Amino acid sequence: MVDIICFLCKEENLSSPSSALLSPVSAILPKDSDLVKHVDSSTSLVEAIDLILQGAQNLVVPIQTRSTKISRRKHGPSFHNGREYCWLTQEDVIQFILSRIGLFTPIPNMSVEALEIIREEILTVDYHAPATMALQAIAQSLGEQTSVGVVDEDGSLVGEISPHTLCGCDETVAAAIMTLSSGDLMSYIDWGGPPEDIVKVMKEKLKEKKLEGLLEILADDYSSDALTSSSSDDESISSSSSTSSNRSAKYNRSWSYSARMVRKAEAIVCHPKSSLIAVMIQAISHRVNYVWVMEDDYSVVGIVTFHDMLHVFRDHMESMFEDLGA
Repeated sequence: MVDIICFLCKEENLSSPSSALLSPVSAILPKDSDLVKHVDSSTSLVEAIDLILQGAQNLVVPIQTRSTKISRRKHGPSFHNGREYCWLTQEDVIQFILSRIGLFTPIPNMSVEALEIIREEILTVDYHAPATMALQAIAQSLGEQTSVGVVDEDGSLVGEISPHTLCGCDETVAAAIMTLSSGDLMSYIDWGGPPEDIVKVMKEKLKEKKLEGLLEILADDYSSDALTSSSSDDESISSSSSTSSNRSAKYNRSWSYSARMVRKAEAIVCHPKSSLIAVMIQAISHRVNYVWVMEDDYSVVGIVTFHDMLHVFRDHMESMFEDLGA
């Protein structure tokens, strides 16, 4: 869905998003063919990790199934030419390692800071900046399987705009990106539905920019009747016109080193001193491939990803093999 949203936000598609939606899927396919790799079922864990570290995001593996089962279901998304396949991701490999974490002692109990796996080069956008300024970062975060952090004027992490969250949205998000600030875009995708005042602002700005195509898509999904059912929770989310004190209160709400609360745009965070195993569990429990790293003052240190974790475990495996060989 993120590919589609970014595609609709291209300048050549803004005038007629409905026509853009009729484009062939080849228009949004990534040029990098290494994102998906076909491997044999006998491929070792080490080989699978190496492929992921080389850039593969999905490993397609044939499944050995009994002929009786195949005859019952020869069609479906996991079948091709009479064979059944499964997909393996970074998360699957991390879960497998976690189930055998004792083999990697003492690494799991070491902090992410001590392991030097905090990635300091992160994707961020200012809370008040137009959401269009985050478009390139959103597309990049999709490829890196990370997220775009939304920061305030002090550099503190307010929330995030993640491909994982955007995948649960529809094409109307394109209208939000073209009209709202990054902070208001978070409010748009939060709580399962946008506040009424934000939708009104979007419609006004779409008219000003003469983006009738996006306005038509937005009007189809958010009629005046539908907006009257907005919850009081939606109304409590402040827009870009909020006072400085209200923004400050919002910036500091709900932060925890252990959990994502109800909000979809709430970032999963840990401390530099958090152990690797704790960060692994955080990421897996929230179905994300990364965890933001923050200091006690909410300043962003960086981000830890499954990719970085796999580097650590791969290096440990290499040392284990060397010890066995010796």
